[in-house]
Amino acid sequence: MGDLNVFIVESKEQRKEFIGAILKDMRALDAMLAKDLFEKDIIRIGAEQEFCFIDKRYRPAMIGMDVLEDLDDEHFTTELAKFNLEANLDPLVFEGDGLSKMENQLRNLLDKAVEKAKKRGCSILLTGILPTVQKADLEFENITPYDRYRALNQSMIRQRGGDFEFNIKGTDELVTKHNTMLFEACNTSFQVHLQIHPDQFVDKYNWAQAIAGPVLAACSNSSLLFGRRLWDETRIAVFEQTVDLRNVNNPERETKSRVDFGNDWLDESITEIFKYDIAFYKLLLASEVQEDAIERLKKGEIPKLKALSLFNGTIYKWNRPCYGITNGKPHLRIENRYIPAGPTIIDEMANMAFWLGLMEGMPEDIAEIKNDLDFDHAKSNFIRAAQGGLSAQFKWRNGERHTAQDLLHYILLPMSRKGLESRGINKADIDRYLGVIEGRINNHQTGSIWTNQAFTKIKKSSSREEAVVEVTAGMLKRQNTGQPVHTWSLPAKSESGSWANKYKYVRQVMRTELYTVQEEDLLELATNVMNWRSINHIPVENDHGEVVGIISSADILKYYCKNHDFEEENHATVNDIMISNPVTVSGATTTIEALKLMKRSNIGCLPVVKNKKLIGILTEHDFVYMAEYFLEELMHIEATEESSKN
Repeated sequence: MGDLNVFIVESKEQRKEFIGAILKDMRALDAMLAKDLFEKDIIRIGAEQEFCFIDKRYRPAMIGMDVLEDLDDEHFTTELAKFNLEANLDPLVFEGDGLSKMENQLRNLLDKAVEKAKKRGCSILLTGILPTVQKADLEFENITPYDRYRALNQSMIRQRGGDFEFNIKGTDELVTKHNTMLFEACNTSFQVHLQIHPDQFVDKYNWAQAIAGPVLAACSNSSLLFGRRLWDETRIAVFEQTVDLRNVNNPERETKSRVDFGNDWLDESITEIFKYDIAFYKLLLASEVQEDAIERLKKGEIPKLKALSLFNGTIYKWNRPCYGITNGKPHLRIENRYIPAGPTIIDEMANMAFWLGLMEGMPEDIAEIKNDLDFDHAKSNFIRAAQGGLSAQFKWRNGERHTAQDLLHYILLPMSRKGLESRGINKADIDRYLGVIEGRINNHQTGSIWTNQAFTKIKKSSSREEAVVEVTAGMLKRQNTGQPVHTWSLPAKSESGSWANKYKYVRQVMRTELYTVQEEDLLELATNVMNWRSINHIPVENDHGEVVGIISSADILKYYCKNHDFEEENHATVNDIMISNPVTVSGATTTIEALKLMKRSNIGCLPVVKNKKLIGILTEHDFVYMAEYFLEELMHIEATEESSKN
């Protein structure tokens, strides 16, 4: 996330000073390009690994700051939420065994994180979106307690002028809003860096944009959010909608999210990107100006361009241009930000190798890309890939159309192999990494496809909450084998172990598909809804979505027994028979507490509320369902014990 010593611009003087520093940085960058000061004789690669912490119930574990302190390793740093961390790998020369060296370091770093998490009773998971994350995990209290994150959150809310809104539709649909930017923390990625020869930057950047869609289709791993099957790479939609800062009171003022694919092909220089962004996007954060970039250049020193870098760090391009300094020499690089974390280390390294090989295997006629592939088609290819993964279809160069699988298998895989060979990458490494990509294509199984199939299978006989726990448990179990995702089997219903992993809290077992009525509705409506949907309880809401009553089938039966003339038109309303001010619980209530409350109050239903608003319902039927699982688990334990005795 970059520099942590930042602040929100509160005065005209602060804004003037920091924008002045950005403009000086831009002039310095232009001057360095003109003077040919950038490193050209070496190509390095790097990566950033984001990961999640989960507890024994496969839920987000807010231990990031604690584990970071335990690790005491400068390779690790914070992320936006307390249940995430990031590991930064050392840059390596892109040659020979560079990829396998990077894989070894990645394994060693993650092994250290696993060890520290284990001591706290937790695990780490590599996944684009953690299936078990809930909105309750995204409250402001779970933001990492650093000024940068708080300032960024406050600045975004201020510019937006209201809550962040989300509307994502796939097999299921998610429509919601939230009052913090922590939705962004749902996303975890494996960001890949490639140093670029400055004379080749325009062609390389354009090629990176052209291949973004097909590469994303091959590595999608983020299809499930809040128990909804959305896009194959839902991270794309979540990120774009999180930093969509169009003001809710003036929606026409800013027309684009700060997550930007781009507007057109690059023409002459990397500076075109920065100049457009400075002109278009508002300043979110600033820091103390620590250098005069122009003066440093005059002294023969290399400026850090910290003001420009901070501003660039708040524009979340999927292919982000970056400036850096290594061993005193400035360099340019492209940061690939759209590749998700997971499902395994070998999958991530395969994604990295595939993209790097494609970048090095760039066609010789790449300058013609502006003439034979419309930029809008490259952009739509990216969205199609995010939505459909390996099932997407693409518009390619010279008017060609390809399925994702054909384009990847027959055109891009050979091109990537050629690119890796040109860098002298070890043949065994090339075969191993690209073999994983080929396996996904041939088996038609990416992380997203596996997740969707697993969730759909389990949900047929389970609740949504049970299904996300089992999917996460199955994901962790298979991840720990180290086998790539295209070889994974689908999980069974019982992979999460103890019942507490699924049924400990009301939010895990409550039903969220709700049928409600209002006080003034005809009682006949309530009766019909309960009959049509085969339910025994129906909550009563007011116009604000607050629970004001409850009706049970027993209440209706008593009413009609007393008023048995069914032939006459009945004008009774819900208000005539509902139980007012019913007993309610929150999603954080334990199921045992809820059961005791139902028994003590002699009721068969508990509305589940948050801020008085109805979010779910728990009934006696749900406890019967859970009892079946408990008895099956008990019988399995007894059978295992009996078998061990024999």
